[in-house]
Amino acid sequence: MRNLNQQTITEAVIERFADTPSPRLKKILTCLVQHMHDFAREVELTEDEWMQGIEFLTRTGQKCDGNRQEFILLSDTLGLSMLTVAMNHDKPAGCTEATVFGPFHVECAPHFDNGADIANGAEGEPCAVRGTVRGVDGEPVAGAVLDVWQADATGHYDVQYEALDAPRNRGVLVSDSDGRFSFRTVAAVAYPIPVDGPVGDMLRATGRHPWRPAHLHFMVRADGYETLVTHVFRRDDPYLDSDAVFGVRESLIGEWVPQPGGGYALEFDLVLNPDGKAPLAGNATTRISQKAGA
Repeated sequence: MRNLNQQTITEAVIERFADTPSPRLKKILTCLVQHMHDFAREVELTEDEWMQGIEFLTRTGQKCDGNRQEFILLSDTLGLSMLTVAMNHDKPAGCTEATVFGPFHVECAPHFDNGADIANGAEGEPCAVRGTVRGVDGEPVAGAVLDVWQADATGHYDVQYEALDAPRNRGVLVSDSDGRFSFRTVAAVAYPIPVDGPVGDMLRATGRHPWRPAHLHFMVRADGYETLVTHVFRRDDPYLDSDAVFGVRESLIGEWVPQPGGGYALEFDLVLNPDGKAPLAGNATTRISQKAGA
């Protein structure tokens, strides 16, 4: 264990994990060390470069608080969030695909009846949304709980404003006996992710833009079905092929149809994957939402 060099140190570190009680933790740490060391050797990492990396991660942590999670934003922009979603939510053909959770969900959003206006005064062109929740075999899912939220016409979510007296552009609805749901809101628009922290520095240094295509968030929960966390993206958006967080899937693109009297209408059905073990309360992804307010 003395006289270690750049080739032998990796195995020496891995051996220190030999007595790790948890097999899963042992595997994760072993692979992490192996890949980190291989990375450092491959790019011939200098001490100055590694110190810059440490300073970047330090600033990332310092940017986090009760309303903002810069590490989740970093994970999103590096594609790691979407990779974990893709690995953990491989659904049967015909099911609505999952995508990233996003940082702006809040617990205990107000409840609305179907057909209600959830915008509550938010700026934007009116948009009527309707659809049906059903299972992969076509059966309607009655009593599904739909948590919906979105940005306003300025590209901001209600939680980004300091002095609002009530939630806007968010709400919880329940599908009717035929699985149908409907609500009124404002038309979704594209918006940039926050760029006033280390993640913004990384985007600028690499010549990347911060924009997300226009979308509407859904989290759908129903007994006997896997919880669905997804977006519906607006087809005419210019950022569909360059989403800053890599969340777009072709099957999740919908039509915001202009209406004769003004405004838009969106119709989109949500197809759930049967899972008798799925709890109504949601999954681990939902539990981090309050800390992800980037």
